[in-house]
Amino acid sequence: MSFSNTDTGDKPADPYTEQNKNETPLKEKVQDLVAFMEKCKFAMMTTRIGSSGLLVSRCMALAAKEGGGIDLLFHTNTESGKTDDLKSDPKINIAFLNSSGEWASVSGEATITTDRETIRKYYSPALKAWVGDLGDGKHNGGPEDPRIGMIAVKAVTATYAITTQSFLSRSMEVTKGMVTGSAPNVNMLRELSEEELDEWRKISS
Repeated sequence: MSFSNTDTGDKPADPYTEQNKNETPLKEKVQDLVAFMEKCKFAMMTTRIGSSGLLVSRCMALAAKEGGGIDLLFHTNTESGKTDDLKSDPKINIAFLNSSGEWASVSGEATITTDRETIRKYYSPALKAWVGDLGDGKHNGGPEDPRIGMIAVKAVTATYAITTQSFLSRSMEVTKGMVTGSAPNVNMLRELSEEELDEWRKISS
């Protein structure tokens, strides 16, 4: 089911997408996405609240990547609300944005892992500041603290927009569009399908 409010005939109803859509080889598409996510570091993680069905987003720091860079790992307190959300519905979205307006959206499915070997591998001492030391010798914010887990996101699809243009060039494109009515060419808008991501995992394994 789709939504439409008008008929534009043989002209594109979404000229921005048509103008900025950028087809490129799989390797370049993935590597550019991975580089952008690494540079951003922080992302908004969106989950669905089980009791209401409403969506909620939280800022999270990217802890690590697997699957050739496309599957994402985040530290979590296992006793927090987001783990409750994911137990109810594992579908998840991770969104990255920088100050230039470049962005990436990764949709997938999440699992919560409490495997201590994995926790030790990716543990950061900074986690102690977030979970605290309860003073009982067990919940101390260290790698053996059972509250410290990881959210592993297996990417299913990804969409992103990046640019190689300067701010001035992009501003000129937008200004030209305002005058001429033509969509500005300011981004490289790319999509990665589930099939492409599966192919990349096989290539990079």
